[in-house]
Amino acid sequence: MPKRILAGTVTSDQNEQTITVSVERRFTHPVLKKTIRKSKKYRAHDPKNEFKVGDSVRIQECSPISKTKRWEVVAN
Repeated sequence: MPKRILAGTVTSDQNEQTITVSVERRFTHPVLKKTIRKSKKYRAHDPKNEFKVGDSVRIQECSPISKTKRWEVVAN
């Protein structure tokens, strides 16, 4: 099974080798037929601490690195 790749924006880089990425998805509400925006935060592994708040990044699924990190940065 291929690994999922998501695109989002860095919202926090305070932890060592970790960034928090906010990923937004848009979909049409099944009853109201209105476009809805939902966002979810993911913790991603950034080994070189190269990404800062506001950067656009792509993250990919990986095996667990810590208690909360299951994603790694692919590219910006």
